[in-house]
Amino acid sequence: MSSNNQHLDALQDIKQMMERSSRFISLSGFSGIAAGSCALIGAWFARNTINEQAVAGKTLRSVYSDVQNETISIYSLVENKLFAIAVITFISAFLSSFFFTYLRSTKTNTPLWGKTAQRLLVNVMIPMLVGGAFILKLIETGNYGLIAPGCLIFYGLALVNASKFTLVEIRYLGYGQLFLGLLNLYFIGKGLYFWAAGFGILHIAYGIIMWFKYERNN
Repeated sequence: MSSNNQHLDALQDIKQMMERSSRFISLSGFSGIAAGSCALIGAWFARNTINEQAVAGKTLRSVYSDVQNETISIYSLVENKLFAIAVITFISAFLSSFFFTYLRSTKTNTPLWGKTAQRLLVNVMIPMLVGGAFILKLIETGNYGLIAPGCLIFYGLALVNASKFTLVEIRYLGYGQLFLGLLNLYFIGKGLYFWAAGFGILHIAYGIIMWFKYERNN
């Protein structure tokens, strides 16, 4: 009986070693919570900015458009407050996520940058880069109602695409983003709320689940 238990323990150790070598397992629940919190704060600032522009009689098209040809100027976009909020939100979410992931990697004694992490990054970046080009085209043509669902859909695809190189919870987070993005297509004009739900609330819920499942006992 003792011999059988030893064999089972050995097989379990081998399984864990294989999972550690083939999957990026350093993701921290606090990373999701931090990223979601940044997204909610960014959405709050964006909502206030949109309300201020509405009071001033400005629309998104009047803010971004070139008066002569009524096309959207990327230069005007870069100088706009909403764009600044989006950039600051993204950088804050990325840095906070990286910080907690680094701490998790150090604590579990797993490499932060290796072949698995590289494959994970490639599979995330392909849908994200394509989505970024698509979103810029939406801005250029003035299709603002499709920006939020586009962000959610491409981000969801990136998570699902990368989930085979990390924890399974990432796949379900991706499914949630895809669902909200597709649902947002039928509620054009409510994109900021769907954006906050996907990038904010879903990330926080994911982070809490990850913490309870993988980190609480440690």
